[in-house]
Amino acid sequence: MDITPIFNFFFQQYTQYLIIDIFLELTAMSFGLISIWFAKRNSINVYPLGLISTGIYVYLLIKWGLLGDFLINVYYFIMSIYGWYFWSKRLEGEIINRVDHISYNEKVKIIFLAISSFTFVYLLYSFFNKWHDPFAWLDTITTSLFFVGMWLMARRKVENWIFWIIGDIISVPLYFYKGLTLTSFQYLIFTILAFQGYNKWKRIINKNQLIV
Repeated sequence: MDITPIFNFFFQQYTQYLIIDIFLELTAMSFGLISIWFAKRNSINVYPLGLISTGIYVYLLIKWGLLGDFLINVYYFIMSIYGWYFWSKRLEGEIINRVDHISYNEKVKIIFLAISSFTFVYLLYSFFNKWHDPFAWLDTITTSLFFVGMWLMARRKVENWIFWIIGDIISVPLYFYKGLTLTSFQYLIFTILAFQGYNKWKRIINKNQLIV
């Protein structure tokens, strides 16, 4: 069986990329997957590894002109620093900020963050005349989903996984359309890990409630 047509369908676009850029995408993808695996396990190692992944993606995405994705990864980078700090906080040796559900005030902040990020990306795309892309609206929606998801993860809220799941599912075909097949496969794995992370964090909350 000749698998060349299948291979070309998924990877033909990479013939136009520099070898170093392909290597960087693979590296960023690897660190991203490992970081989400640590996130699923509620391990603070999600953040140093995530910083490496997002740092590489920031470089690649601005180089390839993918504005919305570039902004997402800049935001990831900043929130990874904040999340690292927030998860590290201790009082008399005990972790202060444990996995929990969102509060009412945080629900209000989620709405504000979602609307703000959507509006910001909309105005930015309008300024750079990016609306000719048929998937620009999906880009804007996933940006809002990921902005909220990353903030909730930094705050150690179990609901972060819901936003990741929705955004990851949308991103699988979206990144394939953009010519980033490897990253598309990464988001497919992210979706599976996000489902596992949601279930894992719910069990952690139940365990903490039993201990209390």
